[in-house]
Amino acid sequence: MSMDFGAPADDPKVFRNICRDRILKDLLKPDKDKETKSSWKVLIMDKFTVKIMGYACKMAEITDAGISLVEDLFKRREPMPSMDAIYFLQPLKENVIMLLSDMSGRCPLYRKAYIFFSSPIPKELVTYIKNDSSVIPRIGALREMNLEFFTIDMQGFVTDHDTALIDLYGPSDNSKVFNDTITTMATRIATTFASLKEFPTVRYRAPKGDASTTTKFDMVPKWLATAVWDIVSKYKSTIPEFPQKETCELLIVDRPIDQIAPVIHEWTYDAMCHDLLEMDGTKYIYEVSKAGSDPEQKEAVLEDHDPLWLELRHAHIADASERLYEKMNTFVSKNKAAQLSRDGGEVSTRDLQKIVQALPQYSDQVEKLTLHIEIAGKINRFIREYGLRDIGQLEQDLVFGDAGAKEVISILRSKQDMSPENKLRLLIIYAIVYPEKFEGDKGDKLMQLAKLPHDDMDVIKCLRYLEGSDLKKSSRTGTFSLKFDAQKKKNAARTEKQDGEETWALSRFFPLIEELIEKLSKGELPLKEYPSMGEPSSAPQGTTQTASTAGPAQNPAPMSMRSRRTPTWAKSKNSGDSQSSDSSVLRHSSGDFKRLGNRIFVFMIGGATRSELRTVHKLTMKMKREIVLGSSSIDDPPQFISKMKSIGSANNK
Repeated sequence: MSMDFGAPADDPKVFRNICRDRILKDLLKPDKDKETKSSWKVLIMDKFTVKIMGYACKMAEITDAGISLVEDLFKRREPMPSMDAIYFLQPLKENVIMLLSDMSGRCPLYRKAYIFFSSPIPKELVTYIKNDSSVIPRIGALREMNLEFFTIDMQGFVTDHDTALIDLYGPSDNSKVFNDTITTMATRIATTFASLKEFPTVRYRAPKGDASTTTKFDMVPKWLATAVWDIVSKYKSTIPEFPQKETCELLIVDRPIDQIAPVIHEWTYDAMCHDLLEMDGTKYIYEVSKAGSDPEQKEAVLEDHDPLWLELRHAHIADASERLYEKMNTFVSKNKAAQLSRDGGEVSTRDLQKIVQALPQYSDQVEKLTLHIEIAGKINRFIREYGLRDIGQLEQDLVFGDAGAKEVISILRSKQDMSPENKLRLLIIYAIVYPEKFEGDKGDKLMQLAKLPHDDMDVIKCLRYLEGSDLKKSSRTGTFSLKFDAQKKKNAARTEKQDGEETWALSRFFPLIEELIEKLSKGELPLKEYPSMGEPSSAPQGTTQTASTAGPAQNPAPMSMRSRRTPTWAKSKNSGDSQSSDSSVLRHSSGDFKRLGNRIFVFMIGGATRSELRTVHKLTMKMKREIVLGSSSIDDPPQFISKMKSIGSANNK
């Protein structure tokens, strides 16, 4: 027997797979018409392109494409004059110098060089290469891949600008850093469209004031949109077979549109893992105990290649826990050897380790199941120990206008053991929904009640940078007022959705990009608030189709969650059933979303959240239209708060 964990999406039309196939087919097999199966090559990259490759492909795929050795451009390498080399590099002068050093002279390191640059190469560097007459005959290919982004998810990418929030919205007057960040980010965003052969209609969040009152912070989306538009417009004449009319939609927004999403507690398995566990990116370190030996540290990578992670990552933590135990009990009930490892009716993690030893043919499946049961168990333990149920409930009530000062003061007084970070996150949400409660010295009194250092108040003040306000000017006048654009009728930052979906308790919150994407897909996004670059030659195919012909996908049948293992607090007030996980959207669908509507891209400047990444998966299923989220980085709450503290610290210098 085997355990069905599902399988990752393999549709070649999916965003991430297109990027992977470009590398495997166009880059790693440049002379595919001539080569034989026995021809092996060396792959040489710089630090930047190594990261691109690492996100897009597995090592086994690279080997299967005919690569026998992967080398670092700047490390000493042994000559291999009988082998060809593939260079995948950024178009930088230092990289070109090293390349020419490898391939020039009487004894080049390799027989032939196939050179691929991650973005357009400056003319002066092309001339530099042409001037070395000994290298020219040894070049088998010289191409621009236009591939300078990192595919972190089947429907997500980042431009590797981890400090964009600080560089673009901080108090620094370093115009070079500001301009370089905008320019580089635009280039990397544009390469996604070059790779996909898509020509986007580019829209952006408009500045709020007129030219005389608008700060540079408020202009960031417009400046980035302008830079992206200029680059992709040139593709029409520089890239073969590039579309001449708009084929998709790109919406550029920034962190100011939603300041709550980066700090609120999200209750999905994915978000909880990154929020509560000490993970290094996608790596989770854990211990495995073996009979007669000391515990051994192991490393697990929680990514798309793990089908169990793919199935559970967007599920509510209570739903994920329940599914894991159901899978474990199903496996045990169908396997005699596993039944022998039981003590009474329960199966512990240690029992599963015994099962692994007894059933080596199922070891990989059982080890994955054991791993995720351990992770879910640890998360549930933290939820209890940190009192996250009550904190999370108050956060949600604040966002939807169901709580105020009385409840915030009550929880700060009653929960003396609440962590400083959780207190700060709660007060950030409170400040966004009730800005008047932080005017004058009111905010300082709240910080004193919470027993938080005065520096943490700077984090709340720094939220104004995300709105483009002049914090220094406000500080000089001794006033402080958060002027957010959230709806203030009943002091609510969100309006409850009435979509009929059954949801878990503590899952009412949704990021604001959900509403923006839905309006964009229906053609209802106001042009005044979200203008378009240039004059679109025609409305992209499928712009309004979702609203009229492509109805929402049928929801899978909900899984019963009335088991004794389901915490009562996790159940919806209206239902005992769960909202089905949407993490395997592309696997369960036909995959060919192009027939129903063209792609929608959303780019979040300043760091996207895991809730926003989940949203694009959810809406892809709902609207039957592939949606891709791009960002300068993906930030978990501790990372976002750390960046805000950096801005506050820089402002106080």
